[in-house]
Amino acid sequence: LVDRKYPLQRLTGGDITQKGYEKKRAKLLARYIPLIQGVDPSLQAENRIPGSSQATAAVSKQQKSRSTNSRDERFRSDVHTEAVQAALAKYKERKMPMPSKRRSVLVHSSVETYTPPDTSSASEDEGSLRRQGRITSTPFQSHSNVEPWLNRVIQGSSTSSSASSTSSHPGGKPAAASSTATATAAATALADLMAHAQLDNHSAPPDVTTGLVEHLHHERPQVASVRGIPRGYNSSILETADGVPVNSRVSSKIQQLLNTLKRPKRPPLKEFFVDDFEELLEVQQPDPNQPKPEGGEMTALKGEPLGVVTNWPPSLLAALQRWGTTQPKTPCLTALDTTGKAIYTLTYDSLKIFYRLSDLVPVPIEVPLTRKDAGSQQIGFLLGSCGVTLALTTDVCQKGLPKAQTGEVVTFKGWPRLVWFVIDGKHLAKPAKDWHPQVRDASADIAYIEYKTSKEGSTMGITISHASMLAHCHALTQACGYSEAETLTNVLDFKRDAGLWHGILTSVMNRMHVVSIPYALMKVNPLSWIQKVCSYKARVAVVKSRDMHWSLLAQRDQRDVNLSSLRMLIVADGANPWSISSCDAFLNVFQSRGLRPEVICPCASSSEALTVAIRRPPDLGGPPPGKAVLSMNCLSYNVIRVDTEEKLSVLTVQDVGQVMPGANVCVVKVDGTPYLCKTDEVGEICVNSGATGTAYYGLLGITKNVFETIPVTAAGVPVSDQPFTRTGLVGFIGPDSLVFVVGKLDGLMVVNIRKHNADDVVATALAVEPMKFVYRGRIAVFSVTVLHDDRIVLVAEQRPDASEEDSFQWMSRVLQAIDSIHQVGVYCLALVPANTLPKAPLGGIHISETKQRFLEGALHPCNVLMCPHTCVTNLPKPRQKQPDVGPASMIVGNLVAGKRIAQASGRDVTQLEDNDQARKVFLYLADVLQWRVQTTPDHPLFLLLNSKGTVASTASCIQLHKKAERVAAALMEKGRLNVGDHVALVYPPGVDLIATFYGCLYAGCIPITVRPPHPQNLATTLPTVKMIVEVSKSACILTTQGIMKLLKSKEAATAVDIKTWPTILDTDDIPKKKVANIFRPPSPDMLAYLDFSVSTTGILAGVKMSHAATSALCRSVKLQCELYPSRQIAICLDPYCGLGFALWCLCSVYSGHQSILVPPLELESNVSLWLSAVSQYKVRVTFCSYSVMEMCTKGLGTQTDILRVKGVNLSCVRTCMVVAEERPRIALTQSFSKLFKDLGLSARSVSTTFGCRVNVAICLQGTAGPDPTTVYVDMRALRHDRVRLVERGSPHSLPLMESGKILPGVKVIIAHTETKGPLGDSHLGEIWVSSPHNATGYYTVYGEEALHADHFSARLSFGDTQTVWARTGYLGFLRRTELTDASGERHDALYVVGSLDETLELRGMRYHPIDIETSVIRAHKSIAECAVFTWTNLLVVVVELEGSEQEALDLVALVTNVVLEEHYLIVGVVVIVDPGVIPINSRGEKQRMHLRDGFLADQLDPIYVAYNM
Repeated sequence: LVDRKYPLQRLTGGDITQKGYEKKRAKLLARYIPLIQGVDPSLQAENRIPGSSQATAAVSKQQKSRSTNSRDERFRSDVHTEAVQAALAKYKERKMPMPSKRRSVLVHSSVETYTPPDTSSASEDEGSLRRQGRITSTPFQSHSNVEPWLNRVIQGSSTSSSASSTSSHPGGKPAAASSTATATAAATALADLMAHAQLDNHSAPPDVTTGLVEHLHHERPQVASVRGIPRGYNSSILETADGVPVNSRVSSKIQQLLNTLKRPKRPPLKEFFVDDFEELLEVQQPDPNQPKPEGGEMTALKGEPLGVVTNWPPSLLAALQRWGTTQPKTPCLTALDTTGKAIYTLTYDSLKIFYRLSDLVPVPIEVPLTRKDAGSQQIGFLLGSCGVTLALTTDVCQKGLPKAQTGEVVTFKGWPRLVWFVIDGKHLAKPAKDWHPQVRDASADIAYIEYKTSKEGSTMGITISHASMLAHCHALTQACGYSEAETLTNVLDFKRDAGLWHGILTSVMNRMHVVSIPYALMKVNPLSWIQKVCSYKARVAVVKSRDMHWSLLAQRDQRDVNLSSLRMLIVADGANPWSISSCDAFLNVFQSRGLRPEVICPCASSSEALTVAIRRPPDLGGPPPGKAVLSMNCLSYNVIRVDTEEKLSVLTVQDVGQVMPGANVCVVKVDGTPYLCKTDEVGEICVNSGATGTAYYGLLGITKNVFETIPVTAAGVPVSDQPFTRTGLVGFIGPDSLVFVVGKLDGLMVVNIRKHNADDVVATALAVEPMKFVYRGRIAVFSVTVLHDDRIVLVAEQRPDASEEDSFQWMSRVLQAIDSIHQVGVYCLALVPANTLPKAPLGGIHISETKQRFLEGALHPCNVLMCPHTCVTNLPKPRQKQPDVGPASMIVGNLVAGKRIAQASGRDVTQLEDNDQARKVFLYLADVLQWRVQTTPDHPLFLLLNSKGTVASTASCIQLHKKAERVAAALMEKGRLNVGDHVALVYPPGVDLIATFYGCLYAGCIPITVRPPHPQNLATTLPTVKMIVEVSKSACILTTQGIMKLLKSKEAATAVDIKTWPTILDTDDIPKKKVANIFRPPSPDMLAYLDFSVSTTGILAGVKMSHAATSALCRSVKLQCELYPSRQIAICLDPYCGLGFALWCLCSVYSGHQSILVPPLELESNVSLWLSAVSQYKVRVTFCSYSVMEMCTKGLGTQTDILRVKGVNLSCVRTCMVVAEERPRIALTQSFSKLFKDLGLSARSVSTTFGCRVNVAICLQGTAGPDPTTVYVDMRALRHDRVRLVERGSPHSLPLMESGKILPGVKVIIAHTETKGPLGDSHLGEIWVSSPHNATGYYTVYGEEALHADHFSARLSFGDTQTVWARTGYLGFLRRTELTDASGERHDALYVVGSLDETLELRGMRYHPIDIETSVIRAHKSIAECAVFTWTNLLVVVVELEGSEQEALDLVALVTNVVLEEHYLIVGVVVIVDPGVIPINSRGEKQRMHLRDGFLADQLDPIYVAYNM
């Protein structure tokens, strides 16, 4: 049955029906899905507070009263918990693929103790059952020992992935592999299909990420792919399209991911904005049904007038002087230690000691504990900008500060130099009797500076003048009804905010006694503040909702407590909407212990406006407290709607009382012009009074624009001539002129127009089974901007005992809860180990520092879940392929636009020929060698260097000829070979390889050069040798004795079947014999040799080179590089295929020059070998590969001085060419040039060549002609197959370097990939080439030449339809430059963009992997290398981590972000591996398809695999 809607889901007849599948799944997931309406019974048990009374609170009329037994902290009302549970129950539980993690990365793995009987498997990630392929491939024997191990794991808490087919059966028993297919079917039914639905290589899978089903598009058919498949794989291993074995675990996870992504997306978006190009990013359009405010415009709300007090002192200092003189022994402050004992009590008299400092401006800050405190650098910046030079502290604090070796306090990062001054009594002398402080009236001078950290993490100082400090004390005294000698208990930080205003300033004003409870004591004894209220009979207590919550948890000591003395319990963070739950819960427990409900007074304050509103105590006769149940959806549009339908997503808020005496308050729109809000609209509360802060210290601009504002009416008329201070609080004015606050601007996240409050999201997360897996109060929510929109990130601290599975389960439920309740997606959810989030000074999390670490990749999470697929809805429209313009119209269009057709050619060879004799002799390389033997027998042709730089062997013309004759004789006699038989040459790089090549030509055999297997890595290198020998139909193998032994060894037998090797001859000591007659080919079109190479897409392709093509190739290279017998060139390349083979084996014989051969392998033991050789032999022309260049750049980066001392001088080099079959790597060639510039290397001399399978040498810089040019193109235009030239440094620019000059005799044209019509100058298309040295065709074992015939014999569909071209399979463009070439014509430059086979078709656009990889490598310093590939239209990014494994999970978000930002693509899977895992071939090219096969067969041993949702 193939389900139409979901083309990827197949349920096979014999496997399992849809109904059975659902039933089975429900059973598996039963323990995760809460069954009772809304609440899981186990949950209620979890969250119940033992001993808490079952009393109910009267919640507002719209709600039924609910039991409060599952309630806890500031961040949660029980209403919300139930809402979340109900929302989760509604969700049809989706199965998400668990990320895979290597054992060593698991912080706390509970399976650590269970080791499977056979531990030979390299990657035991998350307890997977060895390689599943192994288990099932031996169905009967291995079963006995796997099962008991499995049972133990499953009965213990298994961290094994629930996606892994074997361990996810309900009974906890593994399905026996032998018990028919049904067992694995459950997990692999989906994955199966992927393997078989795509056996046709040319149809693209439907693009599930966009919901579009693309039409099949026919790409250029692939060269016959020959891949070895290990024997003995069983049916549980799937095969993908290319016949690659796929481990069912990886693919089933990806299948789950696909199924998750197939959920319907958010409604499609209509409009777009242009991102300065045709990539149109979607813009969220207002929903026509969104709620809109309907009330009238509000008017400013006036507080009651400030009362006139007859004997009110003129300033705070005057009050202090008065009390110190008239009431000297009255207690002012009692300080407690961590045991709760009073250390000392300060009297008003002793306070006069501190008068001396009365002219200074204090900046109260936290005690810095370490040099790396969160946000400490910003504090230092503030201190520096305030010009602070003196730090006052106490003995205890001073002792705790980090010290330098001199004993002085260290200088903290970013701090100014400070003098630390201890002010304890013993350090200060009493002032003289006659000394009196100068008491001034309160003025506009700065009294103190309070610091505040903004959302971005910058710290600003808010200046409070003497006048506003006094006015604020006056207003607080009136609002709270303070009277002389009252006792007040203060739990808050006394250095800022309410703790300072009530506990230090207003208390001194009113001669009150403050009992200060330090945070350290609260941590030890959460009930301490309540006990002090009792023992001191305090009338007022200043607390936060956290303190109320903590006291609820310590029930044991609550019995003998009495709170009847309190007339006011000020809740300083009443502005947090979630404080209501703490207030209610606290009242429920302590009402029976004397606490009166009306005593609880929430207040709202902000650093800028000081106290904004406070609920009045009952004796002052304020209105009764209010409560509102608001629709969260409407709030996200800034609209107030009371929720009457009891929906799940509601916010219950309490009022924070009335505005302060003497203040005017209004609410203005949050964004743009500060228009007054309507009465049913939420906005920022602004205050105008004499009791607010005056400015941000030293920041005039921000003060004018951010700190203060002038509200205007809808008509644009200012409300007042006085500026209002912005509070940063978001709220509204409710009935009875009560102020309601629904959040803070700092916590506001704007996602797709809608606004969400960070605190609300935290509350929802906490309502999901909170206590089990994460720590309460250790959750941070913030937003990061990715691709023009805010994305929500949630970070929590995980408990050490939570297993992988549990945490992942919790994370997926949090996602669902937030999606249900807030209708918004979470972009990233990260769990970090306990106690690793940066702390704010007094508990809590330092949000901006956490965000900073997240963006820098320094958070080190132990679990990550990214959901870009669900969150990112503003991607550009997928590109719709337009019906193609026909080739004729294309030509006409170019003519009209005045553009020439893009074609170019090298110099004409016919004019450069010397004479007929040369043409005849030089037609066959065997003839050339014999001719050289007759004319210059002792002329040296080859010099092979060893790793020490000394000559290992040489070959002159005559020596080479004699050795070749001996080989030819041996082939005929020992090997009994006939003319035309194929011979594999398996040799290390050296003269033997060259001699045997010519020996084959002498005998009329067809040589194939093959890289020998690596003795340390036979398992992977030997199958390739075997495959080439088989595919090339070699009748004989020529090799050395050592390699011959290796090919027949026991070790080789484990990798391949050694009985099927053809005849193997070793050439180490063959007898000296002459050949009767040297074979001469009857026609130059006869086959000369086969050139086999594995392409980067993992396809083994052999091309046929005729004698004519071989000599034409040598002739072109000779002319381009001006090679003569008197020249020397140095070659550091592998001699097995392509241009490397031609330069190593053919060119010297043809041109007579001497080649200095440097095997790249020798550089591993002596990196400077190649460059030293170039310098020693004063070589003018040298060739290398990218891997050699990289080795030199990395290995010799710091050694240029040493090389100079050794006399290495590269000024002789005229041209150094990198032999490549890819886009030039500019960054590498430039860093190479810069690095060795000191050794005399000219930057102009470094260039690249370009060749491919159909023609191994198309471009090559050579010795004459203009320097290679570089252009910058727009990367986004390239995705649309267009070339748009831009200036250097412009955004999205990509530098492309010309790939050398086109060789003599070569013609190049750019053709449209589909219509095959010619394209114009600077248009992107496929590079087609016509030349005498084109290969004549593919040589494949399958004889599928017909399929690929057009690679070698393509014709244009329009224009010049006669010429026969070869298709290179590479995209590029030609551009006519201003330079002139040797013939005086304008020079045409060829730019290679990339291989067509490698490109990724995503969202209708064409991406080159290297561009995505370059972005990813830049994302974090620990990313050493990266490779990308697609699988079923998911983009998979593999990164090599060069750093500690704890950084692995940091990379997931960074990689996802950078690819989204720069390429508008969503990454499906991020795989983090060790350095060196990404396979690279001898040319230094990444083998992305081999990597893909390794990933799917689960052979990469990844550190972490993250499946993005």
